[in-house]
Amino acid sequence: MTQQERIDPIRVGLVGIGIIAETHLAVLAERPDVDVEFTVDPRTRGPVVFRGATPPHYSGLDEALDGHQPDLLVLATPTETHAELVTVALLRSTARVLVEKPLVHDRASLAALRELDGKADVRGRVFTAHHFAFSPEVDWAAELLAAHPEWGPVTTVTSAFYDPYVLRGAEAFASYVSSWTDSGVNQLSMLTRFVDLVGLRSVRQTDGGASAWCAVDFRSRGEAGTARLRSSWLTGSSSKESSLVFGRSGVEVWIDHTAMTGFAARDGELLAAFGNDGRTGRKVAHYRPLYASLLSVRPDPVLGFDAAERITAIHRAVPGTE
Repeated sequence: MTQQERIDPIRVGLVGIGIIAETHLAVLAERPDVDVEFTVDPRTRGPVVFRGATPPHYSGLDEALDGHQPDLLVLATPTETHAELVTVALLRSTARVLVEKPLVHDRASLAALRELDGKADVRGRVFTAHHFAFSPEVDWAAELLAAHPEWGPVTTVTSAFYDPYVLRGAEAFASYVSSWTDSGVNQLSMLTRFVDLVGLRSVRQTDGGASAWCAVDFRSRGEAGTARLRSSWLTGSSSKESSLVFGRSGVEVWIDHTAMTGFAARDGELLAAFGNDGRTGRKVAHYRPLYASLLSVRPDPVLGFDAAERITAIHRAVPGTE
């Protein structure tokens, strides 16, 4: 390939350079087909170094778009800022927009974005970083289910996500709002790999929002089932596990999201197992395939606006607040 034939890199603008941005930068740096063209953050931050260079930094997205036309905008900012920033990105650029999960913080904001679809290609340009749907153990389990239709439908799911945010006190609520707000969207996006989500049956938040217990209805191979979702910050360490039960066949698939491992068993028989090489951190293991899909010709539907719309409708459908 000659110098003239070389394909230009995908120009990325990164909005928000907090903790999660470090993972985005690490994965983007692995890809020779992308370049971080600028960063945005209204707070005082040190310069971001990307492949040994420091991209221009701006305090606001409008200012950045005055001088740049990126191919991809990554929004890694607090959830309550997403709707406004997505609107600016859609109306002031032609870029695809990858938004950290959850897409929006309430259903009114979701409706406002939906109404933009006549002015901008919301469904073709807005994507949400449902990274748990791309974790290696989830990918393994989804392929296993597809390969064994004889196991029948998933009848029950139990998922427990624990994070030691109790140690952060008020800072945890300021950053993550509640355990259901933070972990619920991860659990729901993970479930989309296995079942068709129907709706939220019940939710009970306790410990001032630090814990939650939710029941979500789904359909699997044409039959109804229920997912029981537990999340809590009252723990000494991070732990995330999910169990899928196939009531007809007696098969159970157990997934450890923290260790990125899993196994399938029936009675005393081990049917399949999945391990990890231990060399890749969990967040990078999620975002690496996420970006591979996002930057492909046809991104995975779990990243798309329709999936975010469905997940948000369930995630924010708290009984008694309709």
